[in-house]
Amino acid sequence: MAISKSSNLEQRLIEFCVLLAELIPELPQTRIGNYIADHLVRSGFSPSFNYAEAQDAESRHDFIHKLKVVLKELRESLVALKITYRLHLVKSEVKVVAAIKETNELVSIFVASVRTARSHSGPKSDS
Repeated sequence: MAISKSSNLEQRLIEFCVLLAELIPELPQTRIGNYIADHLVRSGFSPSFNYAEAQDAESRHDFIHKLKVVLKELRESLVALKITYRLHLVKSEVKVVAAIKETNELVSIFVASVRTARSHSGPKSDS
């Protein structure tokens, strides 16, 4: 039995959560470390939950909207990870680099997904 693309993407988003769950405890217990940690918990875990919601979207418009939320949250996570890297907030920069790479790849996937979904929905009604 073949695994669907949506199932593969869901698994990839779950693995992204796991990667962040391993990285977040390495952040320092400082105001900045705690702020970045809290932000990564919210923006980093949100894409998997919103993608799950998108699978049961009520319309094409709702589906596109949910994909755009996933994309927004991934971009926020990317910025938080880049700040983490630039400030050397964790000793294991390998994990940060891996998380940045995966986030970039997921952003690319969801940009293409939104573009494809829009092209199948007729005239563009919003941005």
